[in-house]
Amino acid sequence: MYDEEDLASIREARDEWESETRDPFVEKGGERKDRFATVSNHEVDDLYTPADVADLDYESDLGFPGESPYTRGVYPTMFRGRTWTMRQFAGFGTASETNERFHYLIENGQTGLSTAFDMPSLMGKDSDDPLSDGEVGKEGVAVDTLRDMEVLFDGIDIGEVTTSFTINPSAPVVFAMYVALADNRGVSRDQIGGTFQNDMLKEFIAQKEWVIPPEPSLKLVTDTVEFAAEETPRIRPISVSGYHIREAGSTAIQELAFTLADGFAYVEDAMDRGLDVDEFAPQLSFFFNSHNSIFEEVAKFRAARRIYHDVMSEWYDAEDERSTQLKFHTQTAGQSLTAQQPLNNIVRVTIQALAGVLGGTQSLHTNSFDEALALPSEEAVTVALRTQQIIAEESGAADVIDPLGGSFFVETLTDEIEAEAMAYIEEIREMGDGSVRDGVLAGIDEGYYHREISEASYEYQSRVEDGEEIVVGVNKYDTDDDSRPDLLHVEDEVQDRQLSRLESVKEDRDDEAVEAALDELRETVRNGGNVMPVLVDAAKEYVTMGEIMSVFAEEYGTYRETIGVM
Repeated sequence: MYDEEDLASIREARDEWESETRDPFVEKGGERKDRFATVSNHEVDDLYTPADVADLDYESDLGFPGESPYTRGVYPTMFRGRTWTMRQFAGFGTASETNERFHYLIENGQTGLSTAFDMPSLMGKDSDDPLSDGEVGKEGVAVDTLRDMEVLFDGIDIGEVTTSFTINPSAPVVFAMYVALADNRGVSRDQIGGTFQNDMLKEFIAQKEWVIPPEPSLKLVTDTVEFAAEETPRIRPISVSGYHIREAGSTAIQELAFTLADGFAYVEDAMDRGLDVDEFAPQLSFFFNSHNSIFEEVAKFRAARRIYHDVMSEWYDAEDERSTQLKFHTQTAGQSLTAQQPLNNIVRVTIQALAGVLGGTQSLHTNSFDEALALPSEEAVTVALRTQQIIAEESGAADVIDPLGGSFFVETLTDEIEAEAMAYIEEIREMGDGSVRDGVLAGIDEGYYHREISEASYEYQSRVEDGEEIVVGVNKYDTDDDSRPDLLHVEDEVQDRQLSRLESVKEDRDDEAVEAALDELRETVRNGGNVMPVLVDAAKEYVTMGEIMSVFAEEYGTYRETIGVM
């Protein structure tokens, strides 16, 4: 973008500034720290100039919004056309309580629903399972059968409102229930929209919620991809999730690299099944964390779009432009929230949300200030939603496309993050002898991800304990004041109500139809067929979550057995 003569002059002028202006000033008063770095410990210089982006090619590296390589955004008008989807996480107690929260959020301007499930539902256990005792409805909503789904979306037009479902091992079951709900309501399958997290590779890498081993888990994910491509074009069957990788302690670069590698693994698995990449890739989506280092996060999002476009085009021969556009949801960093001085979290969340907006996210969840202590209260979730609305309506951040594009610092950081992330992806690909999918699976088996993330997490915590990384209210500016807000409590009676509903469903349903549905599922699993059509039929017979997941465990074995843990 600059000729060599101009660059030489700029380099000479910078050297002169450093020696004649900066250095004498620093000698008098020094700088706050000997070294400056991002939250991920990526070192940053004091000043950036055109010389730092001398190799930048505008058309191939940046381009224009809505055009390849999508560094500057996937839509031509971005937020000037419409703002991101404001999607606050909600889910606690029974479906009835969560339905009330859904209506409250919609009435207060939320534009998309996001569902949190309780631990038994996440792990494919029914509420009446002995292992579920004490956990029903505690950290999300309990969903045992289609009856719960009916109550959860009572009074909500599922043909209009899109819904995100944060669920993984049992995601195919919840997906089937949602399709069954639409069928029973007379809503066309091509009308329902939303996203299922359904990212099992990430579970084995970071979040550690699993039932069956990695390879059959991957098979079920691909079943949902194939089904969605054929039946539910507005459903995104996977949200490839770096969020939890970052929450486990990774750096921003590791989050980006491991997330994209997982995404490419799903692409390869679907293609190996015989699906054309342009048939399913437009329905894939991604989910990233947004932490405190605002410029690092913006650069990460921009680098993600560029890497995804280039790899999908060059490695997988994607021709449909939608197959090369990385579209993603962002959630502010739960790991950054502190129980100490919780109101400080409002500021952290604002910075992180702004980074998501400046980075061009498609939807956004802002954490509530009390989430380090409990599920969010109504007051806290309202503040979190208002944070997004103020950014959208008052800050001006949504008025200009890619407003940090062209910054010498941001462009340099984008290039650096892209290069380091690609080095990780290539390493994973080599571990699989040219297959990213096989490399990801090998990395899981060999503990590669665990080592990489553990080292990064240890390094970060060491910097916090040494005072090199400041956490306001924790290792600096702390007080003895007890500033805990009023918290949301899920009463023990919730479990009794859920068990009563489940018992009623079991009494009312046709037991012979239930057994026939489970037999058909066993046969489909043994034959290697796509389980989704069978699961939809089973949901309509009110087969429970636990009954379905037990079949998968029986037929595929459990991951605990595979790794020798009983």
